[in-house]
Formats: sequence, C-alpha cells, structure tokens
Amino acid sequence: QRRVYRTTTHVPRELGKIMDSETFEKSRLYQLDKSTFSFWSGLYSEVEGTMILICGGIPFLWNLSGQISGRAGFGPEYEIIQSLVFLLLATLFSAVTGLPWSLYNTFVIEEKHGFNQQTLGFFFKDAIKKFIVTQCILLPVTSLLLYIIKIGGDYFFIYAWLFTLVVSLVLVTIYADYIAPLFDKFIPLPEGELKQQIETMAKSIDFPLTKVYVVEGSKRSSHSNAYFYGFFKNKRIVLFDTLLEDYSALNKEPAEGEEGENEETKSKTKNKKQGCKNEEVLAVLGHELGHWKLGHTVKNIIISQMNSFLCFFLFAVLIGQKELFAAFGFYETQPTLIGLMIIFQFIFSPYNEILSFCLTVLSRRFEFQADAFAKELGKAKDLYSALIKLNKDNLGFPVSDWIFSMWHYSHPPLLERLQALKDAKQE
Repeated sequence: QRRVYRTTTHVPRELGKIMDSETFEKSRLYQLDKSTFSFWSGLYSEVEGTMILICGGIPFLWNLSGQISGRAGFGPEYEIIQSLVFLLLATLFSAVTGLPWSLYNTFVIEEKHGFNQQTLGFFFKDAIKKFIVTQCILLPVTSLLLYIIKIGGDYFFIYAWLFTLVVSLVLVTIYADYIAPLFDKFIPLPEGELKQQIETMAKSIDFPLTKVYVVEGSKRSSHSNAYFYGFFKNKRIVLFDTLLEDYSALNKEPAEGEEGENEETKSKTKNKKQGCKNEEVLAVLGHELGHWKLGHTVKNIIISQMNSFLCFFLFAVLIGQKELFAAFGFYETQPTLIGLMIIFQFIFSPYNEILSFCLTVLSRRFEFQADAFAKELGKAKDLYSALIKLNKDNLGFPVSDWIFSMWHYSHPPLLERLQALKDAKQE
C-alpha cells in the first residue's frame, strides 16, 4: 500500500470526474504520512511489548502493586485490591508511553494536513479527562468481574459473560447522554427544513426517532461523521457539525475586524467548502438508517456476544493451567486478572486476527447493503455526491492495493461504492 501511495502521483482516468489533481495529491501525501506514522508507532508498540515480556515487566508490576496495597493495609489475601492497583499502574504507564505518539499524530500530522483544531491546553485537558473517566468505569467493572469469577463456581464463565453483556448494554445506553457530553458539546438540531426532512424519512421507515443532535466536533478535528444510538423506542441521531455545510466552522466567514489570520488559513477558508448539502446529509443518514432497518446493529451485537461467551468458556478451560502463568513469570501465584490478561491478550491473539478479518469482510458486505437501502429510498444520486465530498473532506486516498484493502478496510473502497450506485444515479 505504501508503494501505491508513493507511485500513484496522477489521478487515474476513472477518477478524473470525481477528484481534482490538487485534492488527489493532498490525500496521497496525508495517507503516506499516516502510513509512516502507523509503521513506526506499531513497531515501537511491538518492541515495548516484547521488552516487557523478556524483562519480566508484568510480574514486576504485580509485585509493586502488592507492595503498594500492602502499605495501605491490604495483604496478599486482598487479591482484587492488588488487581485494581495493578490495572491503574498499567493504564497509567500505557497513557504516559503513548502520549508522545498521540501528540505527534495530533500536532504534527493532523496539523500539517489541516485537520487538527485543538490547542495544546485542550489536548491535555481532554487526555486527563479521558483517563479519569476510563478509570471510573474500568476499576469498578473489573473488581465486580473478578469477584464474580471468584465466587461463580464451576459455571463462573456464564455469570461473567452475563455480567459483561449487561455492562456493555448499559454503557451503550448511557454513553451518548452522560459520557460523550463530558468531551463535546451536543446541541439539538434547530427547527427547520433539515430537521423536518430527517423526521419524515425516519417516519417513512418506522425508525423510532426521538431527538436529533449536532455535536461540535470541529473543536477537536475537521473530520466528519454521523451515527445513531439508543435502544427500543428511544433512538437518537447525532450529526457532526463538520458534516453539515451550514454548520461547519471552516465555511463561516471570520468575524468583522478579526485580525491575526495568516494567509494560509484565509485561503483554506475561502477555497474549501466543507460538509454536505441537506439532500446529501439525508442520503448519508439513509445509509446509516439502513444499518438499523436491515438488522446490522443487532447482528453485530449477537456476533460480539457469541464471541465473548466463547472466550469466557475457553478462559474457564485454560485458567487452571499453571504452565501458562509460569511462562509469564508467575511461579507461586495465579492471579485471576493476570490469567485474563494472558489468555485474552496473548493466547487468543491469532484467533482475534482471524475474527477481525471475518468481521471486516462482513462489515464491507453490510456497507454495500446499507448503500443499496439508501438507493431504494431514492437517495442514490445524493449519496453518490456525498461520498465524493466526504472522501475529499477527509482526504481519503481512493486507490488501494487489493490485499491491503481486503484485510484492513471495514468500508469498501470509494470506487466500488460509487460503481454500485452509478446505475441508479444515471437512471
């Protein structure tokens, strides 16, 4: 794929009517930079993980956690307390070692290509907030899971699976209402033509829409997105302001008398019209609602839970193998949390790769079906133009190596999606 980025320097003939040469070159350079970053950050991650294993980092951190919990008056019999200290230290270590990579990605790569909208202060405030919120969820959930495993008897894997199922459903339910607003501002979509059209389309397919929100994603990045959430008769739609032509910050004129803008920013604001028109936004939502109507969301949940149950069952089979713990430096004790880490993170690694590939193939199939659903709603022409605009706004590179695409792309390449919509568009 990197060879494709390097050598495809001219717009292919089949893309001539879709993409101008300037945008094509920008997207090529952006994806090349992202590919380079991905290689080096991935290599660092592998080296770090390998060194932790070779140098006995996991048993060292476990013993350190025991010392810390011991000083607080919790001896070795308080395994869950020690596990929570271990988890806190491990996630803190991961956050610190990942920080330089995150900074570079945000303030060098994303900044260079015009996507970053964050200040350094906003970035660190956001990172601290994410860490605290993560711990507030992770530590109580982990402690309850470990307790269930301890008291669950021979069938603990069933109770553990049911517990994780309930937790995942609760998190999905509360995320957009209580967690996401901690990081981004959500405002109801104002009354007007777009809102009426969204409500009409939702009603036409019996989608139980209750609210439509606009999220100020432009304060973080100029990438765009849209999604829906909620269970049963309480569905809500969220639109990024960067998706809406009328809301995108890049399209707004600077305030009168506002100075300090450099020429590059003025030029970018003048020449780049970001986001989609109302008809195109409706087409994008038609695609998203297609996922709901065709049962893709429910199917993904079922697959996820079947996989989760299988993993807990295999965990129950393997947890008694002392050789596994010994291989990772635990000769005297077999802590439950360490067993979860060894089995889920390392033993299941090859299986997870195969599963990920299968889910990628399924996801691409679902995307084509959702496009076809939008086509049936009469949105083929608008979805066609929306996909082109979104690809341009996000600097997606439309040329890909087929093996790389097959393994990594959860969404079909742009040209394949456009081709599937083309006949209906022409009609």
